[in-house]
Amino acid sequence: MIKPRFGRRKNARASSSKSFPKDRRTRAERRRCERRKAQVPVAVDRRRADRRRRGAILKLVSTNGRPFVGDSSEGVPVYHCRQRFGPPERIAKYREKVRARVLDIIDLSEFGGLTAQASREQVSEAIDAVLAQGRVPLSAAEQRALAALLLDDILGFGPLEPLLADPSVSDILVNGPDKVWVERHGRIEITDVAFRSNKHLMNVIKRIVTRANRRIDETNPMVDARLPDGSRVNVIIPPLSYRFPAISIRKFIARTMTLDDMAEANAMSHEMAGFLRIAAKYRLNILISGGTGTGKTTLLNALSRHIGPRERIVTIEDTAELQLHQPNVVSLETRLPNIENTGTVNIGDLLINALRMRPDRILVGEVRGGEAADMLQAMNTGHDGSMGTIHANNPRDAMLRFENMICMNDRYAPGKVTRQQIKSALDIVVHMSRMQDGVRRVTCISEVVGIEDEIILTQDLYRFNVTEETATGEVVGVFERKALAPAFRQKLKHYRLTPEEKKILGQMPEVA
Repeated sequence: MIKPRFGRRKNARASSSKSFPKDRRTRAERRRCERRKAQVPVAVDRRRADRRRRGAILKLVSTNGRPFVGDSSEGVPVYHCRQRFGPPERIAKYREKVRARVLDIIDLSEFGGLTAQASREQVSEAIDAVLAQGRVPLSAAEQRALAALLLDDILGFGPLEPLLADPSVSDILVNGPDKVWVERHGRIEITDVAFRSNKHLMNVIKRIVTRANRRIDETNPMVDARLPDGSRVNVIIPPLSYRFPAISIRKFIARTMTLDDMAEANAMSHEMAGFLRIAAKYRLNILISGGTGTGKTTLLNALSRHIGPRERIVTIEDTAELQLHQPNVVSLETRLPNIENTGTVNIGDLLINALRMRPDRILVGEVRGGEAADMLQAMNTGHDGSMGTIHANNPRDAMLRFENMICMNDRYAPGKVTRQQIKSALDIVVHMSRMQDGVRRVTCISEVVGIEDEIILTQDLYRFNVTEETATGEVVGVFERKALAPAFRQKLKHYRLTPEEKKILGQMPEVA
């Protein structure tokens, strides 16, 4: 506010100069400053001050110069992916300059009708033309590295490319342009990877969605898609995501783990691996339960390797993740609605169609609704050896959820008949958990034995018991076998077991 011109102005100016520095701004500049302050609300000014203070306290800066601002990230391990897989600082320094010149030469809107290879060739020619001008003091090898970096930035997935190329990363979680998290070895870490702006992040999202033949906008702000390498991706943008777009990527693992690999990684004992091998080989119906990211699909992949080559297998998934190596496999995938909100094909529709395809086994990636009733019918109509996964906290909860999902189908109602069908269909329930040390383990193998007081009874055959937790957070425990004879022994009477298999099933006198 400008002081009024009255009183002894000369004396007031003289007295104020003794205690305050002289304001050298002109009168017009002071008036503009007062107007700007009057237009900014106090709450906004306080938030700006808080952001400046947090930015000064937290010294976590990514390699491209964008500071990471956050309150609760102190103490979280930082994964310096850019330093490990990204280009050197000397190359990254010229990225923006060359990128701006390349975008002046080419028009990305004309690439809609071109193939991926043709697009890369045109962008490569533009990059070579800019680098040939000689204004970038880099060697030939450095120019090739810069060209690869620009290709990933213009046509690829930009800052996500180093994370996608890192074999130690299993999940990529993007919470806005400045917060990119990863899961490595079962533990969450924050990275030094960042996007230039919110607009840059949206450009990468649209590139991901377009390649999957999907669209994303305010009317369709959620998308499930698959990357070209098979990785599963989920995208959600404002207004559903409050402040920034969010990306969740579950990376595709080219090499499938076997049961022996999981036993070597302490995910189960070797005896449990042999037991599950027998269950998959001799056509027992198996339900794998567990939470998100506990390794249910990995175990389902490992079990599928022990299916005979002469069997016809039909897999049903929302997003194709199973990797079967048998010669007679048909993979089915659900379909989301189109722009007119028609054309939806869910897992239940595919299960009904799969029953007409003469399958020997049906593998369902995840059971989450009324399609559980169709899966139950498949298991009860001669398709022994079928498998599926379900989200649950333990085997008993898995039975309750499976029954509830069956009752979501209009043709079924809760009662003794439904429970009797579940008892007749399911043989084994395998539960997986992700422990505090990040290791995914098979914590329980149970079998369905009967019904009592309207409850489906299960008995544990194997269980992982935690004995201690070390100072470094490692979980120590033992895999214990219960001294119980499996109730499914009657189903194995018609098979010729090997001596090793008879040894694993030593509690089964009828078979031995």
